[in-house]
Amino acid sequence: MPRTAIGTSERLLEELRRWVEHETPTTDARAVNGLLDIAEGELRAVGATIERIPGRDGYGDTLIARTPPGVGQGRPVVVAGHLDTVWDHGTLARSMPFRVEGDRAYGPGIFDMKAGSFLAFHAVREILRQKTLTRAPIVLLLTPDEEVGSPTSRAIIEREARGACAVLIPEPAAGAAGACVTARKGVGRFEMQVRGRSAHSGGNWEDGRSAVVALARKILEIHALVDLDRGVTTNVAPIRGGTRPNVIPPEAGCEIDLRVATAEDGERLERLILGMAGSPEEGIEITVTGGMNRPPFAETPAVLALYEKARALAAAEGYDLPKGYRGGGSDGNFTAALGVPTLDGLGCTGAGAHAPDEHIRWPDLAPRGATLCALLETLGD
Repeated sequence: MPRTAIGTSERLLEELRRWVEHETPTTDARAVNGLLDIAEGELRAVGATIERIPGRDGYGDTLIARTPPGVGQGRPVVVAGHLDTVWDHGTLARSMPFRVEGDRAYGPGIFDMKAGSFLAFHAVREILRQKTLTRAPIVLLLTPDEEVGSPTSRAIIEREARGACAVLIPEPAAGAAGACVTARKGVGRFEMQVRGRSAHSGGNWEDGRSAVVALARKILEIHALVDLDRGVTTNVAPIRGGTRPNVIPPEAGCEIDLRVATAEDGERLERLILGMAGSPEEGIEITVTGGMNRPPFAETPAVLALYEKARALAAAEGYDLPKGYRGGGSDGNFTAALGVPTLDGLGCTGAGAHAPDEHIRWPDLAPRGATLCALLETLGD
């Protein structure tokens, strides 16, 4: 069966540059939707069936592009990427202009994950444009809010994944070896607020109840939950509290990040952290909100079978594709938790996600894109 021609890395980088230079901070729905407009127009032009779900709560829309009826049989393959980035408007002009230095291309969001989302879009567009025969139908999701936990797109991702034979996530390739991802930790996010009682720190210290001190005690309890052997970590940041050195602080608060390797630990630690709410002493009241945001993504036999397929296709493109385990979450956590075979980290190689030196190794665009495209063509029941 003829394969889709993906194009050269130079040609891919030229178009990817336009995506990078269209800044899309998560908090700007209009900016995200502007890039969705471009993708939608290109996909409509080659015959994709488009569903666009309006955004809510200040986030952009979600785009669902499907191969038309008659293309492929059985359950679809879903490929899901996000268009939002952590970078504010003006980052390109102030500190991170798109630039190419040797085999690296720099720019805000290029690694996480405009390169991967672009490769997914490009693969689907070219499969349709070149009328390539595929084993299964294809569903492409482009979402607006992954960087803040996918609050509006999670239900859509899960809905599409439930009927799929496999899910592909073109998040950045992992590490220097460019590994794809077969497991990820689950992620919990919480907010703790403490109310105390203000007083003059010299004149009537004994009448005060320091919210900062109470919070500090809880922070030590949260830190004590770390168990590296079990894959459990916690992190407390940012922290706030107090107004002036001579005022006993009546309020304090923090945010809490929890990472776990198993669903059981997620449930256990969620209960423990939420259980820290209450009144541990007279004059102190603690509230805790939040919970597990992303379930753990476990490596299963079905995931490993999907990985071996990808590894063989990568070898045909001339490179080795190792597998890896990541502590960070992605939308793949949602689909893997449903029991759907999910392979993550299928985007481009590079480094510096969320950092000023964010970059991809642009010569890898074509071989990585070809592997993703071949998976879309050949997976199926």
